[in-house]
Amino acid sequence: MNHSQYFYRTVTFTRKHNQVALADINQPDQTSPLDDWMGIVFSLADGNHTIQELIDYMRVQYPQAPANLEETLHSVIERLQEGKIIQLSDKAVVLPYYLASPVEELDLEKATDLIQQDGYIQH
Repeated sequence: MNHSQYFYRTVTFTRKHNQVALADINQPDQTSPLDDWMGIVFSLADGNHTIQELIDYMRVQYPQAPANLEETLHSVIERLQEGKIIQLSDKAVVLPYYLASPVEELDLEKATDLIQQDGYIQH
């Protein structure tokens, strides 16, 4: 895995009750919760940080980082990519308004209008 690549989310989400979940902007109460590791990686997938920065950030979250931390993060990233929930890029990515923040922080009317203008289709 190329650690210099940037990672960014491609779906709308919610962050309620310390749980990250995928959310449909048209039905924000219908969510698909992500497990803890996937939720962490997904919520950090802002398009402005590389995989190496993710690994470095996660290492300092532990008094002693798990020996398999890097492999675990690779696995999580690969699974999120397979689900088309995040993508990788060689350059930083500016997320559109409707992907940049949890749905509860968005103006839903504005987000819906921008989704239609962009032709965005949530997978």
